[in-house]
Amino acid sequence: MTSILSTVLPAPEDPILSVIFGCRDDPSPVKLNLGAGSYRTEEGKPLVLDVVRRAEQHLAKDLSKNKEYPPLTGLPDFNKLSAKLILGDDSLALKENRVVTVQCLSGTGSLRVGAEFLANNNKERTVFLPIPTWGNHLGIFSFGDLSVKHFRYYDPKSRGLDFKGLLEDLGTAPPGAIVVLQACGHNPTGVDPTFEKWEQIRQIVRSKGLLPFFDCAYQGFASGSLDSDAQAVRMFVADGGECLIAQSYAKNMGLYSERIGALNIVCESEHVARKVESQVILIVRSMYLCPPTHGASIVTTILKNSDMYNDWTIELKGMADRIISMRQQLYEAIQARGTPGDWSHIVKHIGMFTFTGLNEEQVRLMAKEYHIYMTYDGRISMASLSSNTVPQLADAMHAVITRFI
Repeated sequence: MTSILSTVLPAPEDPILSVIFGCRDDPSPVKLNLGAGSYRTEEGKPLVLDVVRRAEQHLAKDLSKNKEYPPLTGLPDFNKLSAKLILGDDSLALKENRVVTVQCLSGTGSLRVGAEFLANNNKERTVFLPIPTWGNHLGIFSFGDLSVKHFRYYDPKSRGLDFKGLLEDLGTAPPGAIVVLQACGHNPTGVDPTFEKWEQIRQIVRSKGLLPFFDCAYQGFASGSLDSDAQAVRMFVADGGECLIAQSYAKNMGLYSERIGALNIVCESEHVARKVESQVILIVRSMYLCPPTHGASIVTTILKNSDMYNDWTIELKGMADRIISMRQQLYEAIQARGTPGDWSHIVKHIGMFTFTGLNEEQVRLMAKEYHIYMTYDGRISMASLSSNTVPQLADAMHAVITRFI
């Protein structure tokens, strides 16, 4: 029998999966995985928020719930509350019914549905991604049959924002081009624009007639404030222009396995919004028909109940504060060892990730000799560190860096 699939080629190496598999297969009892984008407690364990446990208990007791198909766009209350969370209570766009919100499979699914919508409906098929950006962005927008280009974002010399390069590159983008922007806690660098710089970015995006697509994976998880982390998005929405926003509840509610998020499309009018919604429904119907409801029910229960909502914001700030504390502890540990270089970027960066400044050769040495795993570009997850593992990382970084001097 002739094999039809024998000509399939192996997929190229995925840098994130390489880290995961490398750490998995390492028998060392002191191995440390800093490549994964998930929160860990001080004990190195996954965290289920107390408020999530309470919401699930509440749902389990509700015998009126069934397993019927939900609407193609997802649970209506979930969509309404999610849009309000990212856009704010006083959003004019919401009051004018100009926002289309569709429940999707976390942030990744929201981006994918949005990419498909733009590929089918946007006349300008070019999408600009920052250099660097989350590794999955390229695959998502390439599969969406869009032409991917890039704009400068990170300056390796300063380990900060290449703002001049960013403005220059966006200034050359053709009208109608899509610009992917991370709302807060930039992955992989941890470098966010100031609010003043966000305003300048908004001005050039609008003056050039570009279409912003926000990836908001960390609302409340970066600074500890839901409103502060949404401010960049709200700047763009407040000017009356169009934009897309992908939301995720993986990090800020710890619902990684529930795959729960939303795609918001802000339109110029209610009339346009209804047409946009009809096109998005066509996409989700052929892609997965309708979304699962359990994660959406958890989120809805928390956002609808004022006591649960308040408790969630406390737990959320606790996670953000612990990450900020890890930054400070790592910076102080590196300083205490006299490691050459300026390491202030560790405390200046924000969110789950930061660039250490280590190169690929040093990263591979960290794994081989010290059993510490990170992506080859030197990115680490601050959320995977603890007070116990900070000295281990600082010792290894000092040894590797001084070896190459």
